[in-house]
Amino acid sequence: MKEIEQRLNENDVRPTAMRILIYKYLAEKDVAISLTDIETAFAKADRTTLFRTLKTFEKKGVVHQIDDGTGVQKYALCEPGCNCELEQDLHLHFHCNNCDETVCLTEHKIPHINLPEGFVAEDANLVLKGICEKCSGQ
Repeated sequence: MKEIEQRLNENDVRPTAMRILIYKYLAEKDVAISLTDIETAFAKADRTTLFRTLKTFEKKGVVHQIDDGTGVQKYALCEPGCNCELEQDLHLHFHCNNCDETVCLTEHKIPHINLPEGFVAEDANLVLKGICEKCSGQ
């Protein structure tokens, strides 16, 4: 728990009991998690508190939001030292069409793209879709 508190403090997030529990839940998962998944895991918690916690985490660089094309926003923990900068920290995501899970492929970075003059990128998201290793049996 001290490691979680330290990580939250490093990102200028006050480590409340709920924030620590949500961080721990996200850290235990190796896939991106939706708000609905978190609501199910914390059934007695207020939905607004859970949503606000995720938004605070996102704003402070603790998690990043993933649009995997399913219409449901998912969240995954950022790597230590990540600041979610468009030029430095973008990586691939993989969505499995079979099990519907989305995973971060943090070791596969999205290369810098030179845009035409006058264009300003504000966000980027690259999601590959297919069958994950778990579902393919490999």
